[in-house]
Amino acid sequence: MKQLGFHQENRLAILSWIRITRFQQIGNHLSNEFLQPFCITVAQFDVLIQVFAHQPLSQQELAEYLSISGGGVSHMVKRLEKLGLIVRKQDWKVKYISLTDKGQALLEEIIPLLSDFQTSMFDILDEQELQQLYKTMRKLHQYNVKKKSATPGVIVEEE
Repeated sequence: MKQLGFHQENRLAILSWIRITRFQQIGNHLSNEFLQPFCITVAQFDVLIQVFAHQPLSQQELAEYLSISGGGVSHMVKRLEKLGLIVRKQDWKVKYISLTDKGQALLEEIIPLLSDFQTSMFDILDEQELQQLYKTMRKLHQYNVKKKSATPGVIVEEE
């Protein structure tokens, strides 16, 4: 008897999906705790990284890079602006977002620390396991980028 899409032939793929999702949730939780002294969240850090990489950019472009709604971006942008980490400048009808000096300094401080913290989550893997995981995740990413390329309006960054 088949149970709502959970069949023996796709059991391993579904269990893998669940493990990836749980790893990401736990990783985000731990990273949020790590970032707490800096008064930002992982989501806000991601906004700062995207602004740093693409500045100046519009709020709509930022939403596309983050794959979230304009409303979700608006809330985060307001908070980061209030903290003095980003600035919005009006250019005719479009507001462009850039990092402030304070935002740039914060990223320069956080990036190496957070990078070390997040890579420590893989300490249990030896070099061969880590290479295989990377190769597998890259293959999945490339496959899904191809699937998404048919969806208009979706920006998926390739590495």
